[in-house]
Amino acid sequence: MKQKVAERLETIRLREQGYSINEIVERVGVAKGSVSIWVRNVILTPESRARLLTKIKLGQMVSAERKHEQMRNLLDKYLQGALQEVRSNGFQKVHKKILCALLYWCEGVKNHYNGVSFINSDPHLIRLFLRLFRENFEVDEQKIKPRIHLHQYHDPQKQLHFWAEVTGIPESQFYRPYLKPNTGKRIRKDYPGCVAIRYGSNDMARQLLSMAKAFFAVYGGVAQLVEPSSPKREVV
Repeated sequence: MKQKVAERLETIRLREQGYSINEIVERVGVAKGSVSIWVRNVILTPESRARLLTKIKLGQMVSAERKHEQMRNLLDKYLQGALQEVRSNGFQKVHKKILCALLYWCEGVKNHYNGVSFINSDPHLIRLFLRLFRENFEVDEQKIKPRIHLHQYHDPQKQLHFWAEVTGIPESQFYRPYLKPNTGKRIRKDYPGCVAIRYGSNDMARQLLSMAKAFFAVYGGVAQLVEPSSPKREVV
């Protein structure tokens, strides 16, 4: 397992320096297919890109970059349109409560006997949920007890500091990090781990789930929603 992790990290390091896939295969000694997957999201510096250009055909690089630029322009167009639409329509408190409840229905543990448990690895989603939760419900900050879930290749202290900044919760309120086993087959260099936001209130969980159910009943055409019998996920 450790060898696999080391091979992947070395592959990413070489790609960042501008080594071609064939060069990496020769140096690291792993399958070309694995290398292609591991390096597909590596961002090249101008220096590493210049080196890579000497190893592959310039036309292929230019064609690929043109397609990426077209896609970036299209995504930016959609984003600017969406920003204008969102900003032009004000949100009332009830809308924010509904949005918070729907986020919880999607990513939370649907068991109102276990308090509030919201789990995700996306810092933006965690930050949004906590903001809506804090601003629209009566929240006791001392009851928020997060726990980060990490792989063995993570630096627990570094990730604890990262998630404390994202959540605005003191590091002292975090439970001890949970380290998940990792085979080394999949390493995401910028993956921060995931965080489980725990809030010790069964009543608050009932409020969130009831708000989501009410929205489904009114707008989803659902006459009756069955009570969940078990949690969506187990939180360690």
